[in-house]
Amino acid sequence: MPSEDEKNTYVIKDEGIELGRLILQDKLYTQAIGGLFPDIDLDGITSVLDIACGPAGWAIDVAFQFPEMEVVGTDISEAIVNYNFAQARVRNLQNVTFEVMDAKKPFTFHDHSFDLVNSRLLTGFMDTDAWPQLLAECKRILRPGGIIRLAEVENAISNSRARQDIWAYFYQALANQKRTYSVDGHSVGITYMLVRLLREAGFRDIQSKAFSLDSSYGIAMYYPMFRNIESALALLKPFILLHAEVTEKEYDQIYTQMLIDCQREDFTCLSFGLTAWAQKPEEA
Repeated sequence: MPSEDEKNTYVIKDEGIELGRLILQDKLYTQAIGGLFPDIDLDGITSVLDIACGPAGWAIDVAFQFPEMEVVGTDISEAIVNYNFAQARVRNLQNVTFEVMDAKKPFTFHDHSFDLVNSRLLTGFMDTDAWPQLLAECKRILRPGGIIRLAEVENAISNSRARQDIWAYFYQALANQKRTYSVDGHSVGITYMLVRLLREAGFRDIQSKAFSLDSSYGIAMYYPMFRNIESALALLKPFILLHAEVTEKEYDQIYTQMLIDCQREDFTCLSFGLTAWAQKPEEA
C-alpha cells in the first residue's frame, strides 16, 4: 500500500516550511483575483467546497464572512487538515470543516452535495490525465445550476534573466512529468486550457477573467512576493533537479543571481493568471 508521501504528487515535499509559504501565497492571490467571490452571484449558495485547500485561508475567510454558508475544505495531507481544524476552532467557526481527500481520486461526497466548488493553483500536483477526471467529479457533486470556479497562474515576466531561467527549468520539469498542457515546455500551460476543459466537461455559461500581480521593486506587493518566490524556488529545488536538465551547481548559481536581481531598485515583474467559472446544467 503506497505511503501518504507516495500518494502525494505535490511538487514540494517539505510540508512544514511549505505551510507558511502557502499561507502568505493564499492572501496574495485572493487580493490579486479581487476578493473571495469576484464576479460570482451568491444568491442561493449555501454549501461550498474548496478543493486542495492547503492551509485553508480562503475557506476560513469565506466561513467567517458568510456565516450562513457551510464550507468544506479538502486536502491530501492529514497534518494540514488537523492544522486547519485548529485554526477554525481558534476563530470559533462552526460552519467550516475539513476532510482528508486526494483531488486526483473520486470524491466521497454524494451527488449534488454543493452549490459552489472552488479550486485555486492546483498545478503543483495535477497532470493532464487528472484534470478531466477532477472536473467530472466536480460536476457530479454540484447541484444542478451549481457553480464551479477555477483559478490558475501562468508565467511571471521580469527583467531578471536569472529569474526567467530558473522558472524555465520549473516549466521544463512540469512538462517532462506531463503535468502541463504546454506544447513547448516553456510555460505553466494551464490557464489557456481552463475554458476548454470546462466546456468538454459539460459545463455551461462559461466565463473567464484575467488577473495580474505586480511584484516590481517599490510596489506594495514587492516584499511579500519576493519572500514567497525566495522560499518557493528553494523548496522546488529537489523537484527541478530530478526532472529538468540542470545541475545543482547551475541551479544554485542561478538562484543566487535571481535573489540579487530581485533586490535591485530597477527590478520589474508581472505575474498573470485566469479565473474561469461556469454552471452545471439544470437537469431535465
